[in-house]
Amino acid sequence: MPGGMSDRQTCTSPPSLADIDALAQAAIERLPDEFRQWLGPVVLRVEDFPDAEVMAAMALEGEFDILGLYHGRHVGLKGDVPTGALPDIIFLYRRPLLEEWCETGESLEALVTNTIVHEIGHHFGLSDADMERIEAAAAD
Repeated sequence: MPGGMSDRQTCTSPPSLADIDALAQAAIERLPDEFRQWLGPVVLRVEDFPDAEVMAAMALEGEFDILGLYHGRHVGLKGDVPTGALPDIIFLYRRPLLEEWCETGESLEALVTNTIVHEIGHHFGLSDADMERIEAAAAD
C-alpha cells in the first residue's frame, strides 16, 4: 500500500486523496491489457465526497451513500462524440471508501479495486443489474 500503509492502518490517520489515487492506479495496472486499452482518455478523480449536483441527480440520502461514479459516454457510444464533450471521468469518493473500510474490515485496496472495476463496467456500458448478475455468477 502507498506510503507504507498497512491494511489495518488506524482510522485516526486516514489515507489521503493521493493514497486512494495510487491504489486506484495500481488496480487499473492489474487489469488485463484488453480492458486497459479502452480506458485511454478516461480521467480518474478522487474527491472526498460527491458534490451537491451528483447527490441531487442520484437522489442520494447522504454523502456517504456512494463510493464511486462513472460520468461519460460508454464505449458503445463513442462513434459520434459531440463537440465540446468533456472527457469520461471515474470518480472515487475517499471518505465513503474510508467509512466502508473502517466498518467492514475489508482491505482498502480491495474496496478501491472493487469500486474501480464497477465504474469501469459502466464505461463498457454495463448496468448495475448486469454487474450484479456477473458477480453472482462468479460467486457460484
